[in-house]
Amino acid sequence: MSRRAALVRRLADGAFHSGEALARELGVTRAAVAKQVRALETWGLQVDSVPRRGHRLRTPLDLLDAASLPDELAPATRGRLRRLEVHDEIDSTNSRLLAAGDLPAGRFDACLAEWQSAGRGRRGRGWLAPFGGGLCLSFGWTFREPGSALASLALAVGVAVLRALRALGVHDLRLKWPNDLLLDGRKLGGILCELRAEASGPAYVVVGLGLNVRLAAEAAREVVERGGLPPASLSELTGFAVPRTRLAACVLDELVAMALEFERAGLAPFRDEWSAADALADRPVTVLGHAGARHGVARGIDASGELRVEIDGRLVVVTAGDVSLRAES
Repeated sequence: MSRRAALVRRLADGAFHSGEALARELGVTRAAVAKQVRALETWGLQVDSVPRRGHRLRTPLDLLDAASLPDELAPATRGRLRRLEVHDEIDSTNSRLLAAGDLPAGRFDACLAEWQSAGRGRRGRGWLAPFGGGLCLSFGWTFREPGSALASLALAVGVAVLRALRALGVHDLRLKWPNDLLLDGRKLGGILCELRAEASGPAYVVVGLGLNVRLAAEAAREVVERGGLPPASLSELTGFAVPRTRLAACVLDELVAMALEFERAGLAPFRDEWSAADALADRPVTVLGHAGARHGVARGIDASGELRVEIDGRLVVVTAGDVSLRAES
């Protein structure tokens, strides 16, 4: 554990801690403590430093408990776990799993992090989450099917995440094709599926999930300034007090169940649930592709998970790889 991570863990309770006590506990000088406190801003954390009182995090943190997370998993999920990693800091949880060795069929790897320096979303976009403020989770699974058969996997993942959140009392979330989770029209999370596969052999897939649990005002403003959808977080929901470790376990339980069901029957078992949560259904949209902007009305997904858009009276099928969507007012 780095000294910065150790400092965060001491400050996680949101109480004031004197510089002298922190220096003694961390085995460094008070000047080194002050330097590390200033560096916490790079992790998206806001610290109040008050003379004769010390330092405190402006917002207390609910840190992941790596030791108890396996015990939070359902027995059926735990029996399929090969490797579980929880990092304080990492470049990308997806990159970590993509570099992993061969994963046996029917087993899964999981990697979580409190903070990512190079978290990414669809089409190379960055994913911003302050230290301990989100769920940065990647899930690795080997599918028997070749990669071409997994085009709709992100939609099934979206349904799995909705199932996990409903089990924790979170309802009325929506899914925006192909990989966003919305709360009141704002972005709560995103999904990124990456694969490593031979042309006709089994596909090793890493599913990345970024979910906002607590997002400070400063971080929210940065997201908007970068041009993304206005963000939302679970902490906004009245009464939501689920520990992040429990949240992670529920998501992993549903991802394992989803992978087994998707391997058996593809998108079909998830299509109705996805359509019921479709944020774009029957709404005016703009399709941005190589041919420029086209305007139409979203008409749901087909059996393959592709989006249908009515443009000038005819249905056009939109694939995930070369377009983005922007809902019109």
